[in-house]
Amino acid sequence: MTDAQETAAASSLRTTGGAPPDDGGSTASGAPTPLLEPREGIPPVIADEASLAEVIAAFAAGSGPVAVDAERASGYRYGQRAYLVQLRREGAGSALIDPVACPDLSALGEALSGVEWVLHAATQDLPCLREIGMTPTRLFDTELAGRLAGFPRVGLGAMVEGVLGFVLEKGHSAVDWSTRPLPEPWLRYAALDVELLIDLRDALEKELDRQGKLEWAHQEFDAIASAPPPEPRKDPWRRTSGMHKVRRRRQLGVVRELWQTRDRIAQRRDVSPGKVLSDAAIVEAALALPTTVSALAALNGFGHRMGRRQLEQWQAAVDRAKALSESQLPQPGQPVAGPPPPRAWADKDPAAAARLSAARTAVSALAEELNMPQENLIAPDAVRRVCWEPPKPLDETAVASALTGNGARPWQVEQVTPVLVAALSSDEGA
Repeated sequence: MTDAQETAAASSLRTTGGAPPDDGGSTASGAPTPLLEPREGIPPVIADEASLAEVIAAFAAGSGPVAVDAERASGYRYGQRAYLVQLRREGAGSALIDPVACPDLSALGEALSGVEWVLHAATQDLPCLREIGMTPTRLFDTELAGRLAGFPRVGLGAMVEGVLGFVLEKGHSAVDWSTRPLPEPWLRYAALDVELLIDLRDALEKELDRQGKLEWAHQEFDAIASAPPPEPRKDPWRRTSGMHKVRRRRQLGVVRELWQTRDRIAQRRDVSPGKVLSDAAIVEAALALPTTVSALAALNGFGHRMGRRQLEQWQAAVDRAKALSESQLPQPGQPVAGPPPPRAWADKDPAAAARLSAARTAVSALAEELNMPQENLIAPDAVRRVCWEPPKPLDETAVASALTGNGARPWQVEQVTPVLVAALSSDEGA
């Protein structure tokens, strides 16, 4: 048993009456213990093929689950690529791998095929890991496990402190991980992120089992591991912050043209789009529709720091949008697949609005009873779809089939179907 596991065994995780405590993670011995150094020290950064081959062999020969984490440079670089990959496994210790120097980690992924990967907030890291050839066939998500178990805070630091009684230093979470060479304090932070991940997994597995939720968690983890890569987002420019202010189609055209111009520049320079031009500046230009470079320069976000050439390229984008024909301009809203936004239900279909209200109340009560967030009990979109077009006959078989068709896992269908049928049936009789 490791020090962390002994701490977990002595900690206040073992409570009676269901939920883990919201007590700041204090242990039986007092205040949480700061975790300052990895057990074997900071491992060297793997940045060549020979060293990588040694790590692959070591991790293939290890035992038990493997802890995996990745660091990106969000806010600094274009895209979401990984700039550091951290791993830890019994018998292999910890490893830090530079995926810039070693961009193909498919051999490592293959060596760990069939092994359970332990990640925290897996859906955040899986896309960048997939890009470098690392895709798990089995996983355990400690953040999702914490949600299902009813923990009030599920960040890695909060979980390690509350469950294991150790404090992680989190000061480097938002740094520019594309920096080379990486400073030693950052590497220490990165190594510590996987130091206790398997200990955390083991403690959470016991807690989920105690609450009767372990099989539910396995279904959730399997769904994440088997999910295909998401489809590219349609019209990503529509997610520009502040878009609610933009009403007219010509203005929408300016947003689209500025966003696409910014994206091309950011991709070419490999910098975060926000460092090229802010969302606020794009919206400002769309609302003002400036006719000259001077008028553009007077707007917020296009100030004195911006050179003449830059201003001209943004004004050219505005001018291109202003020159579009009516048929070329974007429509005000995106086509909605499925039910309309809930705020419109009362006007479009008052009966459906009443069904949704009853269903939400029932699901909320069940989530509280099971001590987990509503969105983890059942996807809100699945509930909306059933309420907008209830299956007929309105019985458990039909509702269960509808929920399954909308992506609900078997455990969710089993828990939610009875309360949903009761709520919708009660509303029909009202």
